[in-house]
Amino acid sequence: MAMSKYHNPGIETMNRDGLDSLIDERVRYTVRYAHEHSMFYRHWFEKNGINPGDIRVHEDLLQLPVVSGRTIREHQPPNTPDFQFCSTAWGDIFTIQETSGTSGTPKSFFLTWDDWKRYAEKYARSFVSQGFGPDDRVIVCASYGMNVGANTMTLAAQRLGMTVIPFGRCDFASRAITGYRPTAIVGSVFKLLRLAHRLELEGIRLEDTSITKLVAGGESFADESRTYLAEMWGCPVYNTYGSTEGTMCGECTELAGLHVPEDLVHLDIYDPQMKAFVSDGNCGRVVLTTLLPEGSKAGTLLLNYDTEDTTAVLSREQCACGRTHLRIFNPQREAETVWILGDSVNRVDVEAGVFQPENMQFLNGEYEAFIYDGGSPGEVVMRVSVECTDPEIADRRLIEDRFIGHLLKNKKNLVQHYGDRTFSVLFNFVQPGELELHKLRGRPKRLVDRRSI
Repeated sequence: MAMSKYHNPGIETMNRDGLDSLIDERVRYTVRYAHEHSMFYRHWFEKNGINPGDIRVHEDLLQLPVVSGRTIREHQPPNTPDFQFCSTAWGDIFTIQETSGTSGTPKSFFLTWDDWKRYAEKYARSFVSQGFGPDDRVIVCASYGMNVGANTMTLAAQRLGMTVIPFGRCDFASRAITGYRPTAIVGSVFKLLRLAHRLELEGIRLEDTSITKLVAGGESFADESRTYLAEMWGCPVYNTYGSTEGTMCGECTELAGLHVPEDLVHLDIYDPQMKAFVSDGNCGRVVLTTLLPEGSKAGTLLLNYDTEDTTAVLSREQCACGRTHLRIFNPQREAETVWILGDSVNRVDVEAGVFQPENMQFLNGEYEAFIYDGGSPGEVVMRVSVECTDPEIADRRLIEDRFIGHLLKNKKNLVQHYGDRTFSVLFNFVQPGELELHKLRGRPKRLVDRRSI
């Protein structure tokens, strides 16, 4: 069966004037809906002296205060008797979902069937843009629990006639690869790396499998780790960025940034003080607003929601794939950023240093980094632990030099501190399975600040 180039061509290729008009129309309806149906937003408008009728275009959203995950938690049980972000009657609620709770009490989200259809629409567009179609058989290595990701993918796959193999985890038996002959796997970069290593240990040559593409999501990653993963599997690796809050952006086959479904979610980039938009190309905090089509319902909607992720707008020009919606760089989690002597270092910066091509002949990709106080006031030490396929033969000097060279190349403020030894990097080379993160439950923390202040 011939595959379509677009899932929703009228929307995905709409010119900028038409798209902006549609966005503004949905901003007006969404703000009106929030005022009429959300206990939180009704009080929020009144408290902040905002007339919902004055919010006419998407630029007007800057007049509104920013809300956060903390705001949601403060307006749900046990802090309040009711879930004040719920924005429709209980009879309209199809499911209740929760975030992972890695940064505190899980945030509760109420989804109508309309919400699920919009979530599926976003993911279906990404799938099609990545070359998926009715002949694909996809193993989904994402949780089918309270998070929305796996179920959203499954609903999107149904729309496209794809076959889903819903393992939910990446520790499935290798017979699934040889027996079902899947064409794609969805999982995080490290799940897919571990799966590759396991299959190779079992004597399965990755180049002999039926896999033609991988989709990586669930966490940000370095270009270097994506390149290494693609080389291992011998196929492209596409990036997706999604959340229970409803972002869900995805790369197309051009690998030229993540397309934002602008008709369904409005994404702004704010400065670090959260007081103004930043110009395209500059990094800032991702702030999103749910966009509802006229007449639709939402179980939970968000206006000016701080995702606590950072990115930059890559382009608002038409992509080579023909899509016209804006594209962003791979977002990074603010919670995975530490400040070292005036320079910000994200987990992805550490990952990029580990996955330097020359290093990977000795490493399996697993790493963790810790930040400590140095021996004297004002000194900072980064200790990087990496797993070696064989620590006895690993070229430790090469690994250290490539890591430090890449880190300092991209963190100019640290160069002088490294030179005068107020910033130092120590390495720990271990056997597979010996990192601290393997001993802990939940999502691994690969960059941990252990300084006293």
